[in-house]
Amino acid sequence: MTDESTENYYRLRAPEYEQIYYRDVPERRQEIDDEATFIRDLAAGKEVLEIACGTGYWTSIVSETAASIVACDISSEMIAMAQSKEYHCPVYFCQSDLNRLPFASNAFDLMIVGFWFSHHPRQEYQSFFEQIKQPLKKNGLIWLIDNNPPAEGPTIESHHVDEHGNNYKQRSLDNGQKYIIRKNYFTEDELVDIFARHFHLSRLVYKKYYWSVLLKSGVL
Repeated sequence: MTDESTENYYRLRAPEYEQIYYRDVPERRQEIDDEATFIRDLAAGKEVLEIACGTGYWTSIVSETAASIVACDISSEMIAMAQSKEYHCPVYFCQSDLNRLPFASNAFDLMIVGFWFSHHPRQEYQSFFEQIKQPLKKNGLIWLIDNNPPAEGPTIESHHVDEHGNNYKQRSLDNGQKYIIRKNYFTEDELVDIFARHFHLSRLVYKKYYWSVLLKSGVL
């Protein structure tokens, strides 16, 4: 029920992870495609750092226009899946804990964080924001995308909420193995409150299935 449980779940889920992007729900697919168009345009000509890169889904999209990408994940299984893909710009992979990013200051124009924020402990937001600001150039940009609560199919109720307000739910792999992982959901107002305290909130998209934000790192 801790970080180790979440890490193990995603390590084992690597071969089946990208199913989330191809569910046969046109509205859901359109929301992802709209964000892909946005981040593809935003990344044009930029030096990009991607944390929690997973299987490289967003890495591939961003590589169509970026100057270069450094993509990192704590899971060697996820990185292996990502390395098997073809990219359109130089892409360098590293295995790294996002709480201890091994990058110099002022190194990147843009950071992308796909589907991680909902797993990050609420009580550690301050340190997380300090970590992701550090490698960015002055007024560098941060793009995050994540889930809204399930909008179709069986809704899996919360397993429990901890003393910090983190929500936990049960997830199953294709083989039926079950894990309890941290998974927080947010209202639009909550996202504004969380991010506007630490960044300039340049863009917020809040739709049926997904939300995304674009943050400017130079604003406290």
